[in-house]
Amino acid sequence: MTTLLNLIKLSIMRLISKKPLRAFWERHPESRAVLEDWYRKVCALEAVSFSQLRGQFGTADYVDGFTIFDVGGNRYRIATVIHYDKQRIYVRDVMTHAEYDRNTWRRK
Repeated sequence: MTTLLNLIKLSIMRLISKKPLRAFWERHPESRAVLEDWYRKVCALEAVSFSQLRGQFGTADYVDGFTIFDVGGNRYRIATVIHYDKQRIYVRDVMTHAEYDRNTWRRK
């Protein structure tokens, strides 16, 4: 029997808005190169499941419905919602490690 994963046409992910990344690097200019690098990599991503994504982003975690990317050598976190069936990534928050630890991102 064909599984849903076999039916999904593998295509490159589409990041819906770069605006949260820009807003963050305007407040934290030292993060710009790291966030632009993450953006390039995620826009070239081909994954139909979290396990496939984790193969390319080994530090990604799944927390309460969000995929959390650890970027910049543990300095920054990007909270996303990913719809694998539509190949869409929605950035919900970009934060420093300290901001992530305060858990305020879950209430946004």
